[in-house]
Amino acid sequence: MELDLAGMHQLAAGQGIDPETLDAALSEALRLAYLKTPHAAKHARVELDPRAGSFTVWAQDEIPVEPTEDNPHPAPTLGEEYDDTPRDFGRLAAATARQVISQLFRKVEDDKVFGAFSGQKGKLITGIVQQDVKDTSNVHVAVGDVEALLPRREQVPGERYRHGERIRVYVVNVARGLKGPEIVVSRSHPELVRRLFEREVPELVSGAVSIMAIAREAGARTKIAVRANTEGVNPKGALIGPGGARVRAVMENLGPEKIDIVDWSADPAKFVAAALSPAVATGVQVISEKNQTAIAFIHDDQLSLAIGKEGQNARLAAKLTGWKIGIESAEAHAKKMAEAQASTSEETAE
Repeated sequence: MELDLAGMHQLAAGQGIDPETLDAALSEALRLAYLKTPHAAKHARVELDPRAGSFTVWAQDEIPVEPTEDNPHPAPTLGEEYDDTPRDFGRLAAATARQVISQLFRKVEDDKVFGAFSGQKGKLITGIVQQDVKDTSNVHVAVGDVEALLPRREQVPGERYRHGERIRVYVVNVARGLKGPEIVVSRSHPELVRRLFEREVPELVSGAVSIMAIAREAGARTKIAVRANTEGVNPKGALIGPGGARVRAVMENLGPEKIDIVDWSADPAKFVAAALSPAVATGVQVISEKNQTAIAFIHDDQLSLAIGKEGQNARLAAKLTGWKIGIESAEAHAKKMAEAQASTSEETAE
């Protein structure tokens, strides 16, 4: 059966596909196509002849084997191979060849895309918002010739994505899907904030300053804990920048979201106190290091500030530190301590 193998090899070579890969895929596809024809033999192989530009289906029939006492259910043996290429196989063979070449070309393109983006996971990229009327739940982001997916779960509540708008996104995952490479990006991931700061703060890239923890409620507020790795460097000042220019540049990418930058500390009490900023804690009592629980004492006029709207400030402080934080009135605590001390003094006097 004739087949333009030379032309196919030339076409495949242009896409970087070697002849062996094409021949193996084509042989298997033709074998499967043959098995679907009427009266096809169960056992068959396809032999390609590139020089003649043809292929042959070699089939084998099963020959029953007489059962014996030792082997009551013997497997059949295979007879000699014979040419069983269907006479009317030309159209099906041509269609199969086109399908194989198309699949191989698509795989090559998918591999190129996957290779280009596999190293982008965990990085910040810029894309252009695309509308898709068939997929209203997700936002498609064009990055060059490739479309990344911004799922609803990775979107910022209240943030609108307009067609043609340029946005910065964080690459959450790059994987091989059923329909090719799947690139999932995010606008709500806490690491997006880290990558945005790395664009603006040279000290983060050089290692003079490190972001130790991030707690984020996308679209509302983010808390960042920083420390200096080089003597004489102010970590908070590095992220804020001259006149607040650096933090302002980051916030321009986040819309109305507010950012609190606090000092990280290995001392849990100091870290918890800093995390409750902008409220000022008069003191922090560590209840259990094992269970990571602590109580922060705040002046009455700053209690609402420490807790935040709907508990947001306290909640983010707990996420940032990894500690369960109780908030109590500093005045009430001082009064309680004074009463306890007075009671102890009276007992001693008696």
